[in-house]
Amino acid sequence: MDKFSYLSNSSAEYIDDQYQQYLANPTSIEAGWQKFFEGFEFARKNYSIDSELTENIEKEFKVINLIEGYRTRGHLFTKTNPVRERRKYSPTLAIETFGLEKADLNTIFKAGEIVSIGPATLQQIIDNLEAAYCQSIGIEFMYIRDPKRVNWFYEQFAENNNVPNFNKEKKIKIFDRLNEAVLFENFLHLRFPGQKRFSLEGAESLIPAMAEIVNEDLNLEIEEVVVGMAHRGRLNVLANIFKKDVSHILSDFEAKDFGSDSFDGDVKYHLGHSTEYKLKNGKKIRFTMSPNPSHLEAVDGVVCGMTRAKLDQKYNGDTNKILPILIHGDSAIIGQGVVAEVIQMAGLDAFKTGGTIHIVINNQVGFTTNYLDSRTSTYCTDVGKATLSPVFHVNGDDPEALAHVMQLALRYRQKFHRDVFIDLLAYRKYGHNEGDEPKFTQPLLYKAIAKHKNPRAIYLERLAAEGVLSEAEAKKKEEAYRKQMDKELVKAKKIKTASVKRFADNDWKGSRESTPKDFEKSPITGVPKKKLLAIAKKLTEVPKGKKFFRKLERILRDREAMVKGNKLDWGMAELLAYGSIVEDNHRVRFSGQDVERGTFSHRHAVVKEEDSAEEYCHLQNISKKQAPFEIYNSHLSEYAVLGFEYGYAMVSHDALTIWEAQFGDFANGAQIIIDQFISSAEDKWHVMNGIVLLLPHGYEGMGAEHSSGRMERFLTLAAEDNMQIVNCTTPANFFHVLRRQLTRNFRKPLVVFTPKSLLRHPQCVSPLDDLSKGGFQEVIDDPKAKVTKVDKLVFCQGKLYYELLAKKEEKKADNVALVRLEQMYPLPEKQINKIIAKYKKAKKIIWAQEEPENMGAWTFMLRKLRHIPFELISRPESAAPASGSPARAAKRQEAIINKVFKK
Repeated sequence: MDKFSYLSNSSAEYIDDQYQQYLANPTSIEAGWQKFFEGFEFARKNYSIDSELTENIEKEFKVINLIEGYRTRGHLFTKTNPVRERRKYSPTLAIETFGLEKADLNTIFKAGEIVSIGPATLQQIIDNLEAAYCQSIGIEFMYIRDPKRVNWFYEQFAENNNVPNFNKEKKIKIFDRLNEAVLFENFLHLRFPGQKRFSLEGAESLIPAMAEIVNEDLNLEIEEVVVGMAHRGRLNVLANIFKKDVSHILSDFEAKDFGSDSFDGDVKYHLGHSTEYKLKNGKKIRFTMSPNPSHLEAVDGVVCGMTRAKLDQKYNGDTNKILPILIHGDSAIIGQGVVAEVIQMAGLDAFKTGGTIHIVINNQVGFTTNYLDSRTSTYCTDVGKATLSPVFHVNGDDPEALAHVMQLALRYRQKFHRDVFIDLLAYRKYGHNEGDEPKFTQPLLYKAIAKHKNPRAIYLERLAAEGVLSEAEAKKKEEAYRKQMDKELVKAKKIKTASVKRFADNDWKGSRESTPKDFEKSPITGVPKKKLLAIAKKLTEVPKGKKFFRKLERILRDREAMVKGNKLDWGMAELLAYGSIVEDNHRVRFSGQDVERGTFSHRHAVVKEEDSAEEYCHLQNISKKQAPFEIYNSHLSEYAVLGFEYGYAMVSHDALTIWEAQFGDFANGAQIIIDQFISSAEDKWHVMNGIVLLLPHGYEGMGAEHSSGRMERFLTLAAEDNMQIVNCTTPANFFHVLRRQLTRNFRKPLVVFTPKSLLRHPQCVSPLDDLSKGGFQEVIDDPKAKVTKVDKLVFCQGKLYYELLAKKEEKKADNVALVRLEQMYPLPEKQINKIIAKYKKAKKIIWAQEEPENMGAWTFMLRKLRHIPFELISRPESAAPASGSPARAAKRQEAIINKVFKK
């Protein structure tokens, strides 16, 4: 590095690295560097070190240092902020920073070849760099470690110097889109003053940018686009990109009720929609926007899951065919941790979708929070650098620059299948909503905004100056649009009730909504014994040429023995369920932390060869005609992963999609997905979903954090048949409830509180006949009870049943009947009432649970079965779910059991 020691350390290291690459392989670096080092080598060989040429060579390197300065830091000195001055950064890009002086401005430097303009004066090189890196577009990409991707950006800039160069026709198209975006907001503001709409005003250039997706000149292979965004600007995007009927949007401003009492709907800026574009070349592009709640960024994982489902099932893994787009807010993208969780999915086999385009509507303010209080990082998009994604910063008042950047982002994503970020620097014309006063907290910013012209007016001035579009022509376009909006308003007033159209009808053909009768009794889900035996054989074999870890081979032998002995444990029944489902031609997708093996080492769905660590999955090798079985260990995320799997299930009517928590209470980390999507989406958005949650639950003395799956929270959310909540006590019942998910022609989320100690409990086994016949049992009566002797009827669930059973057998308590409630919701009231009527001599009806009184199912049972005089036996009420002392936990469990049998 001594040759380049007069440069700054970082530049010297970089240039020395380039030089060493050149010496090793002259064609390994870009053409400009090749030519420069050719000259450098010539100079070293033919001139003495004290010659005048040495000074020239040093200055050439100083110019190279300048070029690298613009490439790495030019984004800090752009003209990207439409309403206020940018912050000042140092050192600046002044030539003196790089050891150059004004006398050098007219000197010709060979380094101009690096920026593809050939030998040029320093002034020409600077003008080139200023145009490429410091105008309406800033770009961060030099941290990318893949030379191919870095060189791709150099090539793009070599073509047009990163300056948009659109013809008249294209400019008018951009104006037309901007015209619609601006006038749409103006119309709503005039007709519905003060009403919340979370307008796009200040960032309307988003609309012409998104229109680039259907730009035929780009020759993209995209056939489908899946979009997720929050409420800001959503109505504008729905109207002008998704072509939602404007009369329905306007109708939603008029406070009309929904037509059905059984459906509550949602506010207009949360709704999803689907549409289709037919291009001139005959090609079709389908657009889908996922519905979402007010919880910012919650939809990110959902959109990625929807995209992956379509990628797997519709496009055969061709990532060129489908594109996910996430539209963020500046405070949300950097403030909400789920964004980081989702971004880390981008390269993981379990979750990758071929790259997402992230667009940030950067209002430079949160609800009332200044951007300086929103983050420590320089940019809100710095979260994208974790995955070395390129970032564009664009002035929202320059729609041509934004359209140009969108084209670059689309081409980059289609070529490299990586994430890319667009930071749309804009402003929010009003407060957080249209009734909010922003000057309370941002007085200076909103003084500037009040005086600032909208993007349409600014662009029209530019087009008029260029002779592209006159004021009169623009006025005609404005009048035509306003007339059309007036017509839509007339139509809107004729709509009598509010409605929500199911946004993804194409994905749910052949399905129907459920009725209360559907839950009175489960359908038959048994599988012929011959078929089960064939599947079991495949699940227990060691394939030829494979050598597994000794303990794994023993597990396979034990499973084979289970089948022969007709005693299937939990893990074997579970694997048989999946095997039978894929044999029925239904895909199974399963993810979560450590799910391949299982947290409690009971599943072993993926096994590894001892010597090579090569993976083998028995469930992927049942037969040649089977559907895919996919199981993935997820990264350490609950919120994003459950959102992803929910999204996957949302467009996968014929697939079984499962997420398992490492321990049941880890679902806490995904509570927003549970509250805002799983439990309420059907009531808000007419969205069906068959997602399955497996939540390990049970009191075995493992402490407050690993005992409870928080059953009470799910039961609080349960209403209007919105989901199914079960706690199975037999492997067979678990087998049937999994199969039930795909047997009926409607879908409901299924929450299963799964066992831990029961996984290896000698009595928690099922014969093969129980899997081959019947279906899921919502309630299991005491099979050995002598009805005439029973004076104490005990309802219970989960592992507590086996502990009570052991005590009953020990005491020979024939007066006690133990009834297992396997499904808590929808509550099988008719079956419960029938059992109570059966035990006419029962003087006591007990609800026994191992959870504290204020947790578990007790308050739910009390609310739903008020006519039954239940007596509660449980742990006392508690702030924490369980004790951290194993001794205390055992003492409390024993007290529950003894109290049940106390005379």
